[in-house]
Amino acid sequence: MPWLQVRLAISPEQAQTYEDALLGVGAVSVTFMDAEDQPIFEPDLGTTPLWSNTHLLALFDADTDPDSLLAHLQLLTGGALPEHQIERIEDQDWERSWMDNFQPMRFGRRLWIVPSWHQAPEPDAVNLLLDPGLAFGTGTHPTTALCLEWLDGQDLHGCRVLDFGCGSGILAIAALLLGAAQALGTDIDPQALEASRDNASRNGIEPARLPLYLPADLPPQPAEVVVANILAGPLVALAPQITSLVKPGGRLALSGILAEQADEVRAAYRDAFDLDPTAMKDGWVRISGVRR
Repeated sequence: MPWLQVRLAISPEQAQTYEDALLGVGAVSVTFMDAEDQPIFEPDLGTTPLWSNTHLLALFDADTDPDSLLAHLQLLTGGALPEHQIERIEDQDWERSWMDNFQPMRFGRRLWIVPSWHQAPEPDAVNLLLDPGLAFGTGTHPTTALCLEWLDGQDLHGCRVLDFGCGSGILAIAALLLGAAQALGTDIDPQALEASRDNASRNGIEPARLPLYLPADLPPQPAEVVVANILAGPLVALAPQITSLVKPGGRLALSGILAEQADEVRAAYRDAFDLDPTAMKDGWVRISGVRR
């Protein structure tokens, strides 16, 4: 059956008020959506992080009177409504519609990220099975793509790789599928470690090949290859620790960096690394280099 959809443009501070009000006037579902394609990295356990510009979508039975609905919503919230839109939408297979948004993606020459419900476009390629989930890192964001393309271009055979801020585990798993002997993953979020563990299992990776650690438990021995796709601020603050985790002659790739932050991050690593030219994608950058 069709539905009546109400879309409200809200700030994070308004979220709870309007979610409660929409449910109070009979919404059968309420969904938060990013209004401006802003990434959220590593949310704290038990939190529901929101974007600075959020759309709140609520579905109502099709026979709901829009004017009455908006009037009741104003009464419950005690003021004028934020920017809003009402439309009637046809019913559809929502799960199928969501799944159709995620298609196999190619990175570099060899590597594909393939949702589990799809056939691999190139069965003989390096195919990493990964479904969208709670932890950041499904290949759709430019920072993840930059790191995957870099890994695809490296000779990883026999290498020990560290994924610093592993999220979904996508970079560590890709490194293993591309020939690394072992990959380690570390993240401040226990949910990320669980997601990494599940994704490794889905790809036939045995736990011994991908040990996962909270930062306090991470072994201090350096690796031949380190990837850190986090944020510019932490990359700068943690530069001494990250540098110590790369063997002399080892390779490093950093991302999660906006173009205007590149110089600051490069400055934090240039004394210890011979840095490559900065790679850019959709306003985000990757900084890579070899440890002196």
